[in-house]
Amino acid sequence: MPRPDSALPAVAPEELPTGPGRARIGISGWTYAPWRKDFYPAGLAHHRELAYAAERLSSIEVNGSFYSLQRPTSYHRWAEQTPDDFVFSVKGGRFITHMKKLRDTDSAVANFFGSGVLALEDKLGPVLWQLPPSLPFDADRLDGFLQRLPRSTGEAAYLARGHDERLAERSWTGTLHDRPLRYAVEVRHDTYGADFVELLRQHRVATVVADTAGRWPQLFDVTADFVYVRLHGAQELYVSGYDAPELAVWAERIRLWIGQGLDVYVYFDNDVKVRAPYDAMALAALLG
Repeated sequence: MPRPDSALPAVAPEELPTGPGRARIGISGWTYAPWRKDFYPAGLAHHRELAYAAERLSSIEVNGSFYSLQRPTSYHRWAEQTPDDFVFSVKGGRFITHMKKLRDTDSAVANFFGSGVLALEDKLGPVLWQLPPSLPFDADRLDGFLQRLPRSTGEAAYLARGHDERLAERSWTGTLHDRPLRYAVEVRHDTYGADFVELLRQHRVATVVADTAGRWPQLFDVTADFVYVRLHGAQELYVSGYDAPELAVWAERIRLWIGQGLDVYVYFDNDVKVRAPYDAMALAALLG
């Protein structure tokens, strides 16, 4: 679908901000049964868990959107349950990344944005696209996908109106403010190297800095005006936590990025043994 004439222009690399950036430290998801009576106090109602987490963290990555299209009522409720300056990152659907493998995705992307993502309004942060381990680097495929993504919320609203019948009577295709959208791409195949980095830099899309206990590539290249970090576990994927020296290393990296004028979004995804929220709070405390 073509972009509307009113779409915001892309910002050239030389126009990137030079002032100090801001770090947002959070968790990937918040609804986990093992967290109850541990991170979440005993007796805390399930519908209060998001508000409880949001009081202690500055951002959360919505990962339910990866598994299925959410509803506008859910996004509205999440926005209402969080502080005014809170931000959500939203994970793009696996139907787009793992099943369609970034090809022929116009309808699926319209459905994703029409499902209620835009209802977050000013609380909408970056959109994450996590590519499957089975997908090697294909410049034409990825370039074609990135070219067709909406670059502002107004553009996304326009695109969302092309959703299919699956969103009949349950879509949200409006936005109060037209502002730029940020995207990040996480890769899990060792063919993603210098050409991939340059392609993302051309599109001003962030390369995800992923700590995966050595299982998948770890790229530190800055390709946008922000940095997106996913911490899946220092020693064991999704399980192990981060000790004080490890957190200190990440804190120093974040300080350097902030000093370069970059916003930084960090999400802990080591949720199996209830390490994610505690590690996130510890890192946030290190950063002041």
